[in-house]
Amino acid sequence: MKRIVGSPGTWGGMALRLSQCVFAAASSLAMCSAFGFSNYSAYFYMNLVLIVQLLWSLGLACQDIFCLRNKKDLHAPGFLFFIVFIDWVMAIFMFAGFCASASLTIFFMKDMNFCTEYSRLACSQFTLSVTLAFITWLLQAASSFSGFWLLVSFF
Repeated sequence: MKRIVGSPGTWGGMALRLSQCVFAAASSLAMCSAFGFSNYSAYFYMNLVLIVQLLWSLGLACQDIFCLRNKKDLHAPGFLFFIVFIDWVMAIFMFAGFCASASLTIFFMKDMNFCTEYSRLACSQFTLSVTLAFITWLLQAASSFSGFWLLVSFF
């Protein structure tokens, strides 16, 4: 059995999942504290994906903690395929969400100068939320690649 850093059931995997939870929660809280974020579909979509990501990562982090505590192995090919598949789907949704939100933020700040004209628009919170979502996606990509690498090593 191969030990790959960040794979399910390892200390690295648990650290990746907990980091994903922290950054997804921080990004979602930054977006929810912005006034009128739900008026824009890109921000609403990103916030929805962040909440789903938070729940998925929290569930897998709890499973990693349980497996580490009880010395269980999560490297069964069928179970690992399920985790890798959902991780890749979540990574694609996260990428789409933060790219759309980042383009909307750039549109507001640079193209139309809405942030200087409308002080009610919370552009700094939008920027912070998109940045934290990008970090969440990077962590999600790292854990999905490590799971994929482990899955490929079985065959």
